[in-house]
Amino acid sequence: MENHLDIKSSNGTFGAYIARPVQRPAPAVVVLQELFGVNTDIRATCDELATQGFVAVAPDLFWRQEPGVDLSVTSDTDWQHGLRLYQAYDRDAGVGDIRDTIDAAGKLSDCTGKVAVLGYCLGALMAFLTAARHGGVDAVVAYHGGDTEKYLDETGGIRAPLLMHLAEEDEYISKPAQAEIKAALASKPNATVYSYPGQNHAFSRHNGRHYNAAAAALAHNRTYEFLHQKLQ
Repeated sequence: MENHLDIKSSNGTFGAYIARPVQRPAPAVVVLQELFGVNTDIRATCDELATQGFVAVAPDLFWRQEPGVDLSVTSDTDWQHGLRLYQAYDRDAGVGDIRDTIDAAGKLSDCTGKVAVLGYCLGALMAFLTAARHGGVDAVVAYHGGDTEKYLDETGGIRAPLLMHLAEEDEYISKPAQAEIKAALASKPNATVYSYPGQNHAFSRHNGRHYNAAAAALAHNRTYEFLHQKLQ
């Protein structure tokens, strides 16, 4: 299929959604999902990145548990389903899957060889961990990464430029946790953290309960500028 890519790992093969820009070769962005899988929102995000001139690849992070998860952000049943997968997700193994995706994306004939990682919530945490544990990534973007404060002792491992977006009223990332994250990254010259006053978790999610068009546009424009700069 035109929008499907298989990623081979030492533990098996998993799928990914891929969106390609008109002009190729182009830099690649590995897009990491929330707890809803590679759903409509994540696919739309990939399509938008393609219009910005990037090859966007969204791997199925839950493939070991349940391949092909595609959940609705407006269904309570799907929320509970996603939470169960999120709580059981093996983050250490996930870093390996993301590393395999980065390697595969960088070798695509459509790609220049430059690869960034961009994630939302669970995916943002995984982007942070991948940056800390895997040197082969050229830039990292993290939107409201839950539990990031639990891994701040790994901040020293981050070498790639990092852009982080935090919602000041995030119901899943407390203000003290946000302060810890900012303090840990303050000494890293290649890290930039933006806060969005009055915004809740997932303020940039398409059709999400807390979607805010102005804040989402601001965050995305900052992301696109950052990616274009770092992936030249």
